[in-house]
Amino acid sequence: MSQPVPPPNQPQQPYGGPPQDGNPYAGQQPGQPQPGAPTGNPFAEQPGPYGQPGAPFGGGAPFAPVAPARDNVGLGILAAVVAAVVAGAVYGAIIGATKHEIGYAAVGVGFLVGFASGKVGGRNPALPVLSAVFALIAVYFGQLLGEAMIAAKDYPVTVSELFFDHFGLLNEAWKADSDFISYLFFAVAAVAAFSGAKKAAD
Repeated sequence: MSQPVPPPNQPQQPYGGPPQDGNPYAGQQPGQPQPGAPTGNPFAEQPGPYGQPGAPFGGGAPFAPVAPARDNVGLGILAAVVAAVVAGAVYGAIIGATKHEIGYAAVGVGFLVGFASGKVGGRNPALPVLSAVFALIAVYFGQLLGEAMIAAKDYPVTVSELFFDHFGLLNEAWKADSDFISYLFFAVAAVAAFSGAKKAAD
């Protein structure tokens, strides 16, 4: 059997040689993918805009960066103190105006203290416990303030005088008026503060 003879004046080019006769693929190895041709791999890197190297799936970063967890005990404690003062004052004003202790108000005091602490301070495990402690102080302060406001309506003495000049008498009056419900409000406020700090930090 005779072998095919290449045409005259057309030298045979080895694989990998320069393109011949205007054929841009003449120098490619057999089985080698052509430039710009699909490789069959759907996860291959796709070109980005203006010829820049792209990312998988032809887009930007495949995952958004995770924000660092907030963990600032100092700011969390400061926020809890501020919230305790404000919430305790409002709670005391409610008691002084109504002459009654309101359970929902105690829950609000605790939750506000915990939420402020967790929102500012982050996920530090000490903050829910500290929030519960500050909530107890806020409820105690609020009940004393309410007791002072009630007494100031019946006696010729101001609220500030009761706090700064007759605090012992004010505390004794608070103890005399306290009952099981009063102490239950302390527990409710502490639980609300602990829960509020946990929720705000998530």
